[in-house]
Amino acid sequence: VATGQGEEIIKVCGSFLVVELMRRGLTPTEACKEAVRRIAKRHPNRPDYLQACFIAINKNAQVGAFALRKGFSYAVGTSNSNELKNAAYLW
Repeated sequence: VATGQGEEIIKVCGSFLVVELMRRGLTPTEACKEAVRRIAKRHPNRPDYLQACFIAINKNAQVGAFALRKGFSYAVGTSNSNELKNAAYLW
């Protein structure tokens, strides 16, 4: 799942990229981080308006997330617990 400036996410095929990277063996967090890094690479001046975040789950039920900027949280629920987590971020 991706959220933020959709145009920027689409320009790097962000959601597809995350799934493809997990297929190649990256963890969900690593895959999300790479998608965010590709967006950041297109914006070296770090514009204030820009935010992009990814959340992923792989076939082993591992969950990960990564954001461009601080402030993105996400919830993970299982049959035993519910947890609110803060995503790691690049900037």
